[in-house]
Amino acid sequence: MDTPQLALLALLIGVILGGSVALVVTAAYRARDQALVHASNDVPEGARDVLAGLDDPAVIVDPSGTVVAASIPADAYGLVEGVTLPSEELALLARAARAGTASAPVMMRLPRHRSEVRAVSVRVSAITSRLVLMVLRDVTEQERVEQMRRDFVANTSHELKTPVGAVGLLAEAVDSAADDPEQVRAFAARLQAEAARLGTLTTRIMSLSRLQSEEPAAMRDVSVDELVVSAVEAHATQADLAGVELRRGGERGVLVHGDPQELGEAVGNLVANAIAYSPRGSHVGIGVKSEDGVVEISVADQGIGIAETDQERVFERFYRADQARSRRTGGTGLGLAIVKHAVQRHGGEVRLWSRPGQGSTFTIRLPVAVPRPAEPGGKRRKSKTKPKTEKSKKRPARKDTAV
Repeated sequence: MDTPQLALLALLIGVILGGSVALVVTAAYRARDQALVHASNDVPEGARDVLAGLDDPAVIVDPSGTVVAASIPADAYGLVEGVTLPSEELALLARAARAGTASAPVMMRLPRHRSEVRAVSVRVSAITSRLVLMVLRDVTEQERVEQMRRDFVANTSHELKTPVGAVGLLAEAVDSAADDPEQVRAFAARLQAEAARLGTLTTRIMSLSRLQSEEPAAMRDVSVDELVVSAVEAHATQADLAGVELRRGGERGVLVHGDPQELGEAVGNLVANAIAYSPRGSHVGIGVKSEDGVVEISVADQGIGIAETDQERVFERFYRADQARSRRTGGTGLGLAIVKHAVQRHGGEVRLWSRPGQGSTFTIRLPVAVPRPAEPGGKRRKSKTKPKTEKSKKRPARKDTAV
């Protein structure tokens, strides 16, 4: 082998050895850097930017349980940089994640704004050997909706069981009294009443389900006069039998934008409730007032009133402040829930004023609709509502029907 070849071979061996040494040194430096990162409490690059973009509370904590970085929503739970985890449950989850234990989301309750306790789902994962990422998701509303769903199913089953059982027993009674026409007629009348009660309950459950669904309403400009007159006419017989006078007053010609069926049912339920809980010889007033772009439809009675402890719950499904009276009047406990959801569906609210022994006033507040411009030819849409008498005559008989 001549001299040039030996030189080239030596050069090649030198390059290979040099490259190998360089690779070894580079790998050593990288291993050292990684070890420093894992042994450090410094937040990895970009982690703070990720936290800043999160809508959920999230924090990074070190082995001592101190928060070293936090998202903005975490402040509501007292999780800010420099503080120690306020809950022992959170500290245990952080230690388990740092030890390599896989963790599914854990449900717990934590105070928010130092007072309100919220249900949260906590997911924890290790991002280095020393730092742990904790993400909290508020599931209070989901938990409340699920509880409402369970209560609704349980209450519906209970409410349906009573008329269904009564129908079965009355059917047997009719069969056993086949030879006694008077008894058959009496049982048949009761059977018809229970069937009507079952039908009313089923209809109201379907109405409430529709109001809580995302199905769009048939919206149009609706005359408030039309809603009030329809409610008065629909419940005039009930008022006459109960010996209660219906009085109408307030402004005329106000329009709202909404579904006339849903809004009419809401006003009608308030009128029916007011009649059912009013004593004989009293009156129920239905008034309309428009101010600052809001129309108020108020239904006031002189009835038994509602205790302050019950006023927040009367709009709940199947809740009855007076259980005995509701059973006697045939109420379903869904009327006010329907009112609440129907009004909220139209961007409004329902307010209640009541004092035991002095009566109650329910007020529906809805945005006023802007009148439509004149149609071609100079004509405007005319309201189909005709003037009605302000009062309905009283009659001596009485039969309460609560909603």
